[in-house]
Order: sequence, then C-alpha cells, then structure tokens
Amino acid sequence: MRRQERGPGRGHNWMSAMGILFFVAAGIIAIRNLVLYSLGAASGLVESGTQIFFDNFVNAELTNEKFVLAMFAIGGFLLYWGYFKKKEEYGPPDEHEWRRFNK
Repeated sequence: MRRQERGPGRGHNWMSAMGILFFVAAGIIAIRNLVLYSLGAASGLVESGTQIFFDNFVNAELTNEKFVLAMFAIGGFLLYWGYFKKKEEYGPPDEHEWRRFNK
C-alpha cells in the first residue's frame, strides 16, 4: 500500500518508535519478574511472590522493578517529544522537505 493510498500520516519519527520500544521492553521485564516470583512462590522458595514483586517498587534497594519504572518514564518522554515537538522554521523548505510535502 502506497503512502498516497493510506492518506496523511504522522511520518517517520524515530523518537516515537523508541518510546514504544521502551514501553514494550519494560512490559516484558515486569511480566518476566512477576512470573519468576510467582513460580518461586509456587515452588515454595518464597512465601508470597506478588508481595515481593510489589515491595521491590518501594524498597530502598536498586531493583529491576525500579528500572522498569524508569523505562516507562523514558518511553513516555520519548513518545511525548516525538508526537508534540514543534519543528523550528529556519527558512524555506529544502528539496527533501519539498518533495515530502508535495507528493
């Protein structure tokens, strides 16, 4: 499907794509940790897997769960910046911009 057939879109924006990638990676890490703690609780290694998982968000140690929160924050910032940043106008459009907007 060609771009003209799809209609106008947002274009190619690497910051938005990286934001989505950060969200996906953080989600995978969070789900993996929850499953591992739950399996540990099911096998009798720990008392409550979900309790340990949620306690890791607020304890004083540096844990994977805090990196998940940071990755969600960075992903949100990249999405915001990618969708809402303004393009500075430095003069007339160059050849690439002219071709891109006049298809």
